[in-house]
Amino acid sequence: AAASPAAAAPAPTESKPADAAPGRSREKPVLATFLGTRLLNGEGSEKETRHVEFDLADAGIDYHPGDSFGIVPTNDPDLADAIVRHLGCDADSQVGDGNGHSRTLRDALIEDFALSPAPDALFELLATLSSDAAVRAKLDGMAQGEDADGDLDSLDVLAALEKFPGLVPAPRALLGALDLLQPRLYSISSSPKATPGKLHLTVDIVRWRFGERVRKGVASTFLADRLQPGSRVPVYVQASHSFGLPNDAATPIIMVGPGTGVAPF
Repeated sequence: AAASPAAAAPAPTESKPADAAPGRSREKPVLATFLGTRLLNGEGSEKETRHVEFDLADAGIDYHPGDSFGIVPTNDPDLADAIVRHLGCDADSQVGDGNGHSRTLRDALIEDFALSPAPDALFELLATLSSDAAVRAKLDGMAQGEDADGDLDSLDVLAALEKFPGLVPAPRALLGALDLLQPRLYSISSSPKATPGKLHLTVDIVRWRFGERVRKGVASTFLADRLQPGSRVPVYVQASHSFGLPNDAATPIIMVGPGTGVAPF
């Protein structure tokens, strides 16, 4: 069976944040304990698929087969550091986090803002910094989805900044053009009956080389590389209201395996 990618489960309608209990919506995550990962692939495999375990004992949440597990990840610190170096400023410069709080530029890039893909607003910002009409027109076109160079889909924030090295925005202006970092949803691949108090995921770790850089999936490498066993991670369970087995075990069913994950059905 295929490993569970981020947002692999169907997207049921979540409860309104004001009504949802803690740990039941992205607006109200709770802390769960990360227990670690185990590599599932054999030596020489081109894929890196990991069994991932969480302890929910102190989180106050449970789940049912078919539910999804939301994880609030952080970005790769090396990527944040590369952006800071490109800006030529102090990593400890005080900036906003998008929610009205002050924090360092480095922390904001790691914890608060999405660094991939490059958003349209970033191209619009870079256009305002250029005195070259042709460059401004190109950037305005990129903000509208035009791909004159055939590389638009490959541009994350760092790559977009490096593509126009003479256009260096101020840190606060850059952050104002970025999207907020979003949680990632994974299909749950364990059964609460088999492993009570524990939750398992099966995750493909995303890494690929583009040019001279190794690109990394935000949440998958967060789980594989940056978390230590015992770490407390903001998480939530998103209930599936129509993706499960019928209550009556005598009800005939048809099971379809679309390759969206491992589930305990």
